[in-house]
Amino acid sequence: MVTVRQMEITDLEQVVPIEEANFSIPWTANGFFTFLLREDALFLVAEDETGEILGYCGSIISLDEADITNVCVREDRRKKGIGKMLVERLITETKKAGVAAWHLEVRESNEGAIRLYESLGFVQDGLRKGYYEEPKEDAVLMSRRDAAGEQ
Repeated sequence: MVTVRQMEITDLEQVVPIEEANFSIPWTANGFFTFLLREDALFLVAEDETGEILGYCGSIISLDEADITNVCVREDRRKKGIGKMLVERLITETKKAGVAAWHLEVRESNEGAIRLYESLGFVQDGLRKGYYEEPKEDAVLMSRRDAAGEQ
């Protein structure tokens, strides 16, 4: 069974190796730490019944909008609905803070993630040329907007 909860500083010992295994320019433990201290940030982890972290996601809230900073699931646990569970919970929790619009960018080649976001109501609304490094790649800009007060 997988549960989703708020990320804690003690989770970083499991989160950072997942980050390093999945991104060419990964966030550092200190990078995560500074976001976890922010009042305008919400970071979640998905864990199994043994307490092993399977994935995580995060966002920064600004008034009624949120930027989804990262979504990552361990490679050996992908295609099991964990990413969807994380993003759905992130949207639910940020709605409670008054968020009605979410923004993110994703590598153009990450078709699985793009399909996931589209299944959650995100639409492609732009391209950021050369956004990613190592390898150089464009970012697809995506957003979701809900009616004010919608739950």
